[in-house]
Amino acid sequence: MSHRPEGFSAYIAVTAAYWAFMLTDGALRMLVLLHFHTLGFSPVQLAYLFILYEVAGMVTNLSAGWIAARFGLTSTLYAGLGLQVLALAALAQLDPSWAVSVSVAYVMIVQGASGVAKDLAKMSSKSAVKLLAPTEDGGLFKWVAALTGSKNAVKGVGFLLGAALLATLGFDWAVWVMAGVLAAILVAISIAMPPGLPRGRKGAKFSEVFSKSLNVNWLSAARVFLFGARDVWFVVGIPIYFYAVLSDGSEASNRAAFFMIGTFMAGWIILYGVVQANAPRILRAKDRSEGALIRAARMWAWALFVVPALLALATMLSPAPQTWLTVTLVVGLLAFGALFAVNSSLHSYLILAFTKSERVTMDVGFYYMANAGGRLLGTLLSGLTYQIGGLAMVLGTAAIMVALAALLSGKLQEPQAV
Repeated sequence: MSHRPEGFSAYIAVTAAYWAFMLTDGALRMLVLLHFHTLGFSPVQLAYLFILYEVAGMVTNLSAGWIAARFGLTSTLYAGLGLQVLALAALAQLDPSWAVSVSVAYVMIVQGASGVAKDLAKMSSKSAVKLLAPTEDGGLFKWVAALTGSKNAVKGVGFLLGAALLATLGFDWAVWVMAGVLAAILVAISIAMPPGLPRGRKGAKFSEVFSKSLNVNWLSAARVFLFGARDVWFVVGIPIYFYAVLSDGSEASNRAAFFMIGTFMAGWIILYGVVQANAPRILRAKDRSEGALIRAARMWAWALFVVPALLALATMLSPAPQTWLTVTLVVGLLAFGALFAVNSSLHSYLILAFTKSERVTMDVGFYYMANAGGRLLGTLLSGLTYQIGGLAMVLGTAAIMVALAALLSGKLQEPQAV
């Protein structure tokens, strides 16, 4: 890295800022989910709390690529961190005496602001990798895998942190603590950010956001169903199922359930992050061509499909909670996480490989708009399928969505031999 010390320093600073953000993002999701479940919210109502978060992410990603191209990546990164601080402070104002409909609407709006913040920070960080990473020896895949893998490991710690803070400090204090820590990090990053990121170009047009690349468009479509397949069980279905198994409704069992659910969700995300960070080594990416990695994306998607399909079958064979089923779900979902991590890492590399440096923020923004669309679809279906058909329908829906992602990955075109 001796020939790009400034770029490497900027990469480290951007990664640190993204870590701080994702720690609060993971913690906030667990806080909201578990807190409102204990207040008696139904699975569909819980899903509603996250809908605007995902809708805001779609809109943000579509526009954030242009904003970053116009005003620079540091401006969108700082805006994301600052908006998350404000969202946390607003959530602390929630009053338990409000009517359920008012509470739902208020939390949806705050979550929407948090969704805008998350995708401003995410687009900025991912775009920075394309501009700062070395081009030789698989440097791009290594850097993007390190960023996304470490981010997800940190987010996993956030899930555990959120559950722990809820059990020890309560909802309001937990939110205020996170807001204060993130505000301090924002100040530190804004003062100490090294040079290396572009400042933007005045001539950037919003119409440039929409990609003319078939590979970018097919990959974005596959991303919708890949992340929908995760969130359809991750957002509501599995946490609520485990809560029903672990808690009898008493305060003591609630606290124990919070810790155990938070530990599982954190462990899943951390495993996901570790595998994602090591995906270049698992795939031997340094020695493989772009075409070979495109073919690998198809193969790994079909491998992922097998897991939710088998779990759905196991759940149908045992509709009532049983010990063997719970163990099977834990092991199966951890396997899903490992396979999902390789798929996600391949996608994250391919979008940067397919785009050009001069329009990286546009294509990355468009691609992560599709990512947010998938999360929105998964979030909607998570509460709905669990309420209609229980966990079996949730996991069956996940299998169908992975199959669609695999079919769309088959549309990716390999680069022509020169």
